[in-house]
Amino acid sequence: MDQYKVIEVKESVFASNDADAERLRQELKGDKTFLLNLMSSPGAGKTTLLKKTIEALRGDLAMGVMEADIDSDVDAAAISETGVRSIQLHTGGMCHLDADMTRQGLREFGAQDLDLVVLENVGNLVCPAEFDTGAVKNAMILSVPEGHDKPLKYPLIFQVCDVLVISKTDVLPYFDFDMEKVTEYAHMRNPNLKIFPVSAKTGEGMDAWCNWLREEVAEWKCV
Repeated sequence: MDQYKVIEVKESVFASNDADAERLRQELKGDKTFLLNLMSSPGAGKTTLLKKTIEALRGDLAMGVMEADIDSDVDAAAISETGVRSIQLHTGGMCHLDADMTRQGLREFGAQDLDLVVLENVGNLVCPAEFDTGAVKNAMILSVPEGHDKPLKYPLIFQVCDVLVISKTDVLPYFDFDMEKVTEYAHMRNPNLKIFPVSAKTGEGMDAWCNWLREEVAEWKCV
């Protein structure tokens, strides 16, 4: 029987990316720039939430947004309408960003003068959660129409995130969505997960979400 090697490529790739992500965080620390990695499934309301967040934080934080997608510049165009700096990152067919891709985007973006940069990751609940982008914090959006069982089906993204934003709470009366159950399931995956129920349409919950961002950015700059 022929002798052959088995190489654990996946583990090697992840280990290399994790080390690169930590280097990127130190670079961001030197620039005093807070990078938030924002993840969700397609249609959860990332861009709408971002537009409302930009509006709420205007005058408090110098902010920019990096939009990642497999193709198109729809989201970057929508964000540019708010007046903040925006850039579109095409992933060349890949369903996630890694640390090096994020660094390339930041280099082109020119983020050194910004307090807060939001990376709107590719819409997907699986791949983006597997790769550390070098962000200071990870957040995800779960919309009410998606259902309260997602922490049971997609555990990793809830485990790696610091914040869960439950969006579209204004449609709660029309969907079989249990806020107590989603909280229970999410905390099963991650007991330290902060949860903010939010409606970008009505403004409900936006103050709590934006205050968390203000506090995190201030702490990052001071440490």
